[in-house]
Amino acid sequence: MPQQPLYQQIKHYIVHQIESGVWSVGQRITTEIELTKQFNVSRMTVNKAIRDLVSEGRLERKPRLGTFVCRHIDKTESPLIDIRNIATEVVERGKAYRNKVLKQTAVVADETTAIQLGVMHGSTVFYSEIIHYADEQPIQLELRWVNPQHAPDYLNQDFNQRTPTQYLFEACPLSAIEHTVEAVTIDINKRQQLQLQENEPCLLLTRRTWSGRDLVSSARLYHPGSRFKLSSTITL
Repeated sequence: MPQQPLYQQIKHYIVHQIESGVWSVGQRITTEIELTKQFNVSRMTVNKAIRDLVSEGRLERKPRLGTFVCRHIDKTESPLIDIRNIATEVVERGKAYRNKVLKQTAVVADETTAIQLGVMHGSTVFYSEIIHYADEQPIQLELRWVNPQHAPDYLNQDFNQRTPTQYLFEACPLSAIEHTVEAVTIDINKRQQLQLQENEPCLLLTRRTWSGRDLVSSARLYHPGSRFKLSSTITL
């Protein structure tokens, strides 16, 4: 079995020091120079390990003071170049999943919805609004519009038992997805639903899905930036 890269070994050492309680939240860790001597590696290698842990939310750099342990927030993570059932993601991370269905009804498509869903302006479409939770913390507000021609039983589903994503996977096999991601400000109602403070960041993932040549669903997925992250892995 190949040995881990040196920077990974240093990362694991630092994480072990934190998780074992040797270094507590708010405490300054060993300096880069000391770690360089301890592991007999270059300053660049130590710097790479620390930069990674800063990015992961384990450490915080304070200019002229050093690097400190910060309170680690375990973020729910979703793939950006794929679609997974959020209930499955939450359970796989060892958390309790539930949701709250706010709306599940037929609506008249306005101009924006008609363009996003590829239907005639003024036609009837299905709409649902659901808050998804992990360990009783809201991690996603899902607003979804569905073309009734391709998912005619959408309004008859119990989305407390299976999510819209799970139902659409089964009813309309996925052939293509379109994603856009942006940081947004949201109104007070959405902030309350996601339990966000006024200045907390919010990520909006806009998603459209096709089955064959048919555009089936358009969704706006709002996430608390402090509790959620999107990731992608591309093999070259």
